[in-house]
Amino acid sequence: MMRMKVFKVLNIAVAALTALSLTACGGKAPAAKGQGGDPSSLKEITFVLDWTPNTNHTGLYVADALGYYEEAGLKINIVQPPEDGATMMVASGDAQFGIEFQDSLAKVYTSEDEIPVTTVAAVLEHNTSGIISLTEDGIGSPKGLEGRNYATWDAPIEKAILKSVVEKDGGDFDLVNLVPVTVTDEAAALRQDIDAIWVYYAWAGVSCELAGLDTTMWYFKDIDPVFDFYTPVIIANSNLIKEDPDTVRAFLDATRKGYEYAINDPDKAADILCEKVPELDSELVHKSQQWISPQYKADADEWGKIDGRRWDAFFKWLSDNGLNDEIPEGYGYTNEFLD
Repeated sequence: MMRMKVFKVLNIAVAALTALSLTACGGKAPAAKGQGGDPSSLKEITFVLDWTPNTNHTGLYVADALGYYEEAGLKINIVQPPEDGATMMVASGDAQFGIEFQDSLAKVYTSEDEIPVTTVAAVLEHNTSGIISLTEDGIGSPKGLEGRNYATWDAPIEKAILKSVVEKDGGDFDLVNLVPVTVTDEAAALRQDIDAIWVYYAWAGVSCELAGLDTTMWYFKDIDPVFDFYTPVIIANSNLIKEDPDTVRAFLDATRKGYEYAINDPDKAADILCEKVPELDSELVHKSQQWISPQYKADADEWGKIDGRRWDAFFKWLSDNGLNDEIPEGYGYTNEFLD
C-alpha cells in the first residue's frame, strides 16, 4: 500500500484494491468495554481517513474498541475518503473530523473560498517521511539521487522539497531522473526500475523489510529542520469548533486515550486494529505498530500538541519559495482542546 500521502493522495481506488489483497489479520484484541448508558443518547460523529486504514490510525480504532468514545458520549463512524479527499468532506460537514497533512493544508488556508477546517492535533510528533532505496544502490544521502530514477507524483511542493535537500547536500537536482508513477507496492517498484521512493517508514519501509529487502532510508527532517512539518494531522470542521466545542474536546480526550494506549501497548493495539480491520496483514500491522508507537509522542511531553514554531516555519518556507501565499503565524491550528 503505500506512500500513504504527502500532498494530495491520488488513486484511492488503487489503494483500496491493494488493501484487499492483504492477508487476513490474526490475533485477538482485548474485548471492548460495555456501553456506559443508552446508546441512543450518544452523539454520532463521522471521522474520515486519508487512505485505507493503517497504523497512523490505530489510536482511533483503539478508542472505539475500548469504549473511550462511548464514555465521552460519542459514537464514531470511521470512513474512507471520497475522491476529493478528507478536507472537503470535513469542510462540508459530512464528517466532523478527519486526517490531513500540513503540506496539503497550505492551499486550503489560502483559498479564496473559505474552507472551514482547523487542525486540532498532530498524529505523529515528527515527520517520519523520507526517501527509501536499496542499500546496494548507495543512495545514502540526497546527492546520491543524481542519475537515479525517483518515483514522483509530480506535485510542486514535493519536487521543491526534493530539490532543496539535494542541493543542500551538494547535488544537482537536474541530474535526478523524475519518473511520474503512482507506487502502490514499494518492494516491487524497487526490485524493478525505480531506485528511490518518498515513503513513510512505518508502513512502506516495514513492508520492504518484510519483503526481504535491504534498504536505506533518510528522512527529510534530518536534512533540514524546516521539513519537520506535521504529517499527518487531525482536522475538525471550524464551525463545529465554534458552535459545539464540548464535542471537539470530548472527541480529542477519547482519541488521546487511544493513542496513549497504543504508545504503552503496541502489541495489543495492533491486535485491536487487526480485529477492527480484518483484511489487513497481521505481520505487517504488528511490526509497523512496534515501529510507530514511539513516534506518536516521541520527545514531546504529551500527544497531539502542535509546536507553533515548526508549524509557522514550514509555511514560511513555502511562501518564501513561491509555492504558496503567505499564511499568518499561528494560523490554521489550535491546541485549545488538548489542554
